[in-house]
Amino acid sequence: MTELNNAHPDDAETYDPSASSLAGQVDASVMEELLSIRSSIDNIDATLVFLLAERFKATQKVGVLKATHKLPAGDPGREAAQIARLRRLAEEAHLDPAFAEKFLNFIISEVIRHHEAIAEDHQASAAKA
Repeated sequence: MTELNNAHPDDAETYDPSASSLAGQVDASVMEELLSIRSSIDNIDATLVFLLAERFKATQKVGVLKATHKLPAGDPGREAAQIARLRRLAEEAHLDPAFAEKFLNFIISEVIRHHEAIAEDHQASAAKA
């Protein structure tokens, strides 16, 4: 995987990791610790973005396959199984399962929207042929 801190050179120009409304209001050592923890959070956030991009690349392939074979964009059985699985994983990770479910539901709705668009494009291309 790409080194996250160097993934986008423009980040250095547009993102200030030390930006904080607390600067100058708290002890310097507290600010240093806060910025250190936030740096870890920033790296995790970047990883999440790259992982979501990879996930959406895979779901795009699923969308093309579904469109090619005229399958529905959504698969309620699969979606329910994934939500149940993610809720269990969230519990094991000490993450609020309701939050995990909301997060996955958002992703699923976006995937379905993409699959519907792929199907529409596929139908339009087939109609022109």
